[in-house]
Amino acid sequence: MNKQFAILALCLATLSGCTLLPPSVTPVVPVSTSVEQATRKLEQVAIARAAIEKEYAASEQVCYHKFFVNNCLDTAKEKRRVALALQGAIEDEAQYFRRKAAVEERDRDVVKAVQQFEADEARAAAQPAPPPRTELGPALVAPKASVSSRSAKRDARQAQRAEQEKAEAPQRAANVKAFEQRKLDAEKRQRDVAEKLAKKEAKKAARTEAQ
Repeated sequence: MNKQFAILALCLATLSGCTLLPPSVTPVVPVSTSVEQATRKLEQVAIARAAIEKEYAASEQVCYHKFFVNNCLDTAKEKRRVALALQGAIEDEAQYFRRKAAVEERDRDVVKAVQQFEADEARAAAQPAPPPRTELGPALVAPKASVSSRSAKRDARQAQRAEQEKAEAPQRAANVKAFEQRKLDAEKRQRDVAEKLAKKEAKKAARTEAQ
């Protein structure tokens, strides 16, 4: 990889007399490690492309004043092709990294949401039943409820809670199923992006060989 960059740098420094990369060789670029780094790469690609086109236009004007005009123009065109190929590879890698990071961030948000939901459900189930409310005033001197009455009320509350949990069970199962499906969809999107990127690189390589 270092050798290829050195060759490219030499080609950018001089118009003729450089050994260019073979047309079939795809430039190798460093892999991005953060979204910020990938974004900076895309900004630098735009600047580099403008500089490459500007230098190519200047090289054309120089070539028209040389004896071997065609050879000079061919060299300038090849130099421009190699430089643009490198910038294209950098752009593809940065865009792929940003798309992958976005998918992973959405997956993390889904996982957090499901975990929060399950934690809330567990806390609600673990909370003891609230004590029965007592009335002020005359209720203070009212006879105490019998043990059997309190037991019946407690059983009724527990039965009501059980019915509520039973009614909410399908929704919880649906939430878990939806999460698993989103996870599978995210993995499929990542594979599709990787396949598209590979096909794009293959097409670029094929067009380069045909030139």
